Amino acid sequence: VQLQASGGGSVQAGGSLRLSCAVSRNTPGINARAWYRQAPGKEREFVASIASNGNTNYADSVKGRFTISRDIRQNTMHLQMNSLKPEDTAVYYCYVRNVWSAEYWGQGTQVTVSS
Repeated sequence: VQLQASGGGSVQAGGSLRLSCAVSRNTPGINARAWYRQAPGKEREFVASIASNGNTNYADSVKGRFTISRDIRQNTMHLQMNSLKPEDTAVYYCYVRNVWSAEYWGQGTQVTVSS
């Protein structure tokens, strides 16, 4: 299973970015997709998740600004990030889990927000 994240970059505060994560096609039974992030000197933290039934969950720090989505046919997932803040600066990782509780991580994509 391979996850390929893309879409990171550098923006000014208030700007937007859209992250994407392509999951290799031979990945049956995915029941959860999520994004995590890790800022320098900090632990990796949860950002957003979307379940197989479409239910979404967000960290309080990103509610109202970030939107997670998925395209099951294309086997991709996205994170639309609006109103970005300097504290959103981090490496963002995509994550999936299948019905057998196997977990997979993408390689990470850097997001830098300047004030």
